[in-house]
Amino acid sequence: MFAKNGASNQQEPPHAPASVPSPASAPAPGTLMVDLSQDRVGEFRGEWCGKWSLRPVGGGVEWTAAPEDVRPADPIQRLRAELTRANRRSRGELL
Repeated sequence: MFAKNGASNQQEPPHAPASVPSPASAPAPGTLMVDLSQDRVGEFRGEWCGKWSLRPVGGGVEWTAAPEDVRPADPIQRLRAELTRANRRSRGELL
């Protein structure tokens, strides 16, 4: 127990509980990510209410994904996404 009235303590104070792991840190905007729940590649746009917003690389409607369902795109996935963007740009489509 802890001593009272200024006497030295014989025991150390109880330790704080183990810290809760921090949630996945958000990547930089524009980073290509893969949403595993939908098997889609998109650009990271931001975070809102614990969800990450992703946008299709070739343009389109943004969607939200849980951070635990998202991972960085592999090199081949990045290449495909960039090729899609280049093809749409060459056809004059809005991005």
